[in-house]
Amino acid sequence: MNVLVTGGAGFLGSHLCDRLIEDGHSVTCLDNLFTGTQKNIQHLLPNPNFHFVESEVIDPFKFNVERIYNLACPASPPHYQHNPIKTIKTSFMGAMNCLNLAVQNGARVLQASTSEVYGDPEIHPQPESYKGSVNPIGIRACYDEGKRCAETLFFDYHRENKVDIRVARIFNTYGPRMLPDDGRVVSNFIVQALKGEDLTIYGDGTQTRSFCYVDELIDGLVNLMEQTNLVGPVNIGNPGEFTILELAEMVIQKTESQSKITMHPLPGDDPLQRQPDISVAKERLRWEPKISLSTGLDRTIAYFEKLIDSN
Repeated sequence: MNVLVTGGAGFLGSHLCDRLIEDGHSVTCLDNLFTGTQKNIQHLLPNPNFHFVESEVIDPFKFNVERIYNLACPASPPHYQHNPIKTIKTSFMGAMNCLNLAVQNGARVLQASTSEVYGDPEIHPQPESYKGSVNPIGIRACYDEGKRCAETLFFDYHRENKVDIRVARIFNTYGPRMLPDDGRVVSNFIVQALKGEDLTIYGDGTQTRSFCYVDELIDGLVNLMEQTNLVGPVNIGNPGEFTILELAEMVIQKTESQSKITMHPLPGDDPLQRQPDISVAKERLRWEPKISLSTGLDRTIAYFEKLIDSN
């Protein structure tokens, strides 16, 4: 099958390209290399079934494909706040270009949405039916509202043009190929611990997150794409819930670091809790994460140790 992956050189996108190539598909990877890197896909470039196109998802594109995964968008606060106007354009225009391509090809298209559509939730854990609590004018809104707008576009194209869509709401994901400076809590803590720097916690550390290892997240996305009678949205994430302080202590223990933990003011609109209700994924996709945070951290720490040693 011919497959397009936008954002395919990024953290999630490159792992998805690996999986699709392993499954025997012909993959076109489109990425502007803002947060993605050619290093993530270097091993795939000699493969005749893999094609890399350096381009913007906000510009129209044409490919002959049967499946489209739309993953293109910076996903960590420092990156999506770097150019907030372009971030919201990426979500909106990228979704529209993927949907138009799906119309032209009669292709199935999956939107990689996010748990951030739930904002700072008042319901815990968050089911897909929860409509969210998002500040539309805050510093995170370029990402949160951009992803909400993309979901709106997907469902309008589905209703108006009968486009075959899938919508996944991705919760916190971690693993190899995360950028060391992407500002996400797992990579931040690991890099700081390995360098012997203080681990920076924003807030008092009692806020919670749920962390899914990247391989299982990709399995969930592919599983959703190939479901015949499920449009979504579907939460894809690990329901195991940890405080940020627990994560920091676990990283220090695993790295045997002498790092201390320091507290800093919480950024605006940072959610206090995040945990997916994955009842739909378990029932309809027969999907449920099995890799513990402890095991996943071991693999991720090993990746960053090699990365830091090589620099």
